[in-house]
Amino acid sequence: MTTIVPPRERECERCGRTDVWNDDSGTWAVVERDGERLSGDPFCLHEWDINGAYNPLEEGA
Repeated sequence: MTTIVPPRERECERCGRTDVWNDDSGTWAVVERDGERLSGDPFCLHEWDINGAYNPLEEGA
């Protein structure tokens, strides 16, 4: 059986914004580290680090 495993974290390669997936709200949330939100540039057209190298397929037993 094959399972689709979506990414749990993403980072913009342009401005450094970092998001994690929030299961409770069903959406991405900006990461906070040391009390600072890693929101990057609000006007950036984000280029997420999830690309062709990411494989969402996980082989099951």
